[in-house]
Amino acid sequence: MSAEDKTTTARDWRETYHDMLATPRQAAKLIKPGQRVFIGTGCGEPVALVEALTERAHELADVEIIQLLAKGEAPYANQAFSGSFKVNSFFIGTAIRSHIQEGLGDYTPVLLSDIPRLFSSGRLPLDVVLIQVTPPDDRGQVSLGVSVDIVKSAAENGSLVIAQVNPRMPHTLGDSLVDVYDLDLLVPVEMEILERRRSTATDDTLKIGEYIAALIEDGSTIEFGIGRIPHGVIEFLKDKKDLGIHTELLTDSIIPLIESGAVTGRRKTVDRGKIVASFCMGGRKLYDFIDHNPLFSFRPTEYVNDSHVISRQFKMVAINMALEVDLTGQVCADSLGSLFYSGIGGQVDFNRGAARAKDGKAIIALESTARDGEISRIVTRLTPGAGVVTTRGEVHYVVTEYGTAYLYGKSIQERVMALISIAHPKFREQLLKEAIEARYLRREMSEIGGRFFVGSPEMRTTMLLDDGNQVTFRPVHPTDEHSMRDLLYTLSRETLYYRFMTNKSKFSPSQIQNFVYIDHRRDVAIVGTVPEAHGEDIVAVGRYYLNSKTNRAEVAFVIRDDWQNHGIGKFLFKHLVNLAKRSGIAGFDAEVLRDNRRMQTIFNHSGYRVRSKLEEDVYSFQIDF
Repeated sequence: MSAEDKTTTARDWRETYHDMLATPRQAAKLIKPGQRVFIGTGCGEPVALVEALTERAHELADVEIIQLLAKGEAPYANQAFSGSFKVNSFFIGTAIRSHIQEGLGDYTPVLLSDIPRLFSSGRLPLDVVLIQVTPPDDRGQVSLGVSVDIVKSAAENGSLVIAQVNPRMPHTLGDSLVDVYDLDLLVPVEMEILERRRSTATDDTLKIGEYIAALIEDGSTIEFGIGRIPHGVIEFLKDKKDLGIHTELLTDSIIPLIESGAVTGRRKTVDRGKIVASFCMGGRKLYDFIDHNPLFSFRPTEYVNDSHVISRQFKMVAINMALEVDLTGQVCADSLGSLFYSGIGGQVDFNRGAARAKDGKAIIALESTARDGEISRIVTRLTPGAGVVTTRGEVHYVVTEYGTAYLYGKSIQERVMALISIAHPKFREQLLKEAIEARYLRREMSEIGGRFFVGSPEMRTTMLLDDGNQVTFRPVHPTDEHSMRDLLYTLSRETLYYRFMTNKSKFSPSQIQNFVYIDHRRDVAIVGTVPEAHGEDIVAVGRYYLNSKTNRAEVAFVIRDDWQNHGIGKFLFKHLVNLAKRSGIAGFDAEVLRDNRRMQTIFNHSGYRVRSKLEEDVYSFQIDF
């Protein structure tokens, strides 16, 4: 295009611009009874237009309000206007929750990625679209600013598009621009953009965030779903390297993460170097941060939530919230029983995309209890009326403040044990009983009801071997039953004899259960694990049994044959000593066969006062702390 053509085009849109101007009241007068009206998303809501529309309530009837997420006061949801406006939302926010739960409004459950297709196909035609944009640039293009999401599709498919033009709206880059010619009315209004206060982290949400952060590797690309838990994870990501972001929502918490240097997007497979999002909700600092910032690429929902696009990211991690999870792995995320609470949103889109990505992780997070600890969010059966958002066949990781359960490819019995283990301790025994009654578990499992304990995170440590392998030491877990069985049947006859002082080669289910169901107070068991494709293998077990009368503990440990001679035994013994000393235990006792020289060496060179006595080829050791 020549310089003369550019000048002509610029003059044309400016002339058209002035012909399109209107006041909020003038624009609202064009809305007729019985029409379907779309309102822009979240903090991008055109507040002045919404107020003008509501002022006409007495002149209107049966106007259907379509929206993704209401962040403003939603005055049209007032019960007094029920004859004038009917709310139909794809996601239920605080402003309209009671309105919908009382049956005055409606909720359309649909995958977020499918909403644009509802508009473009004509299945959900839009008569009027109310949005908020920036003033036009020199080319006559406006930016949708903080809310591109389904707003762009709505603007492209609405019969009448009315835009509130606000110079305080940040100009976001990416696929966020709309030509002035594609708008019908422009309503200049300068006012503050709606803001969203950052929720305060609790001890429980921080614990959950720490567990989730442990699953996120350097170079991962992350989606932060809606809710305080996903964004609480950010506190624990600042030491990571080369993280990428591909997410629906950005909040204020993204700024310190970027400033920490953890986010570069350098290893993203798609949109390398860019932070991709579809909308943001935060404060003025965030809005100024994204304004004309080339680091950010705001894209429509049909791209951001496309599970194929998501799956192309290497090490894609999706973090989403649940309201309730049953023991088989069904995830309810949009309702409390029959009361609709939020929405499907992008959980399914991102869960599927991350699960299909190379080395991807799909994570569902929830606090273990609700109503101030009165009820468990992990339940034997979902509350009657609850809807399943993520099916049991698609769930991968579930995280609470009590740990992480990996469910994908696991049997019902394995899932049940894993989920009970991360439930609140006061509900575990009841969940176990109900699981047995539901025939999810064998009846003999009732014997372990009073021993269903999970060790604290403080009992964890790691060891880097000379060959570069890392061994993680953690408390034994009730879900370790299969791994413990595998370890025992992998040990050589000699190793078994040294550990059990018998030629035992078979172990009953109850014997194996005794290795994994312990209280971690009087008895402590630590396993050494290494990562494998299926999760992890146990390569070492260390345990002590406290005699409360003497305040001394009997100690024993075993190392898998192919992992011996790497210093694991010495390291594990020191870790057990530290745990025992922390609990005020006076010392260890142990019995060691005469031929088990490796164990004798560990004890004799422990650095503590050691006494030993040989009787019938067995050394009795006393180690004082």
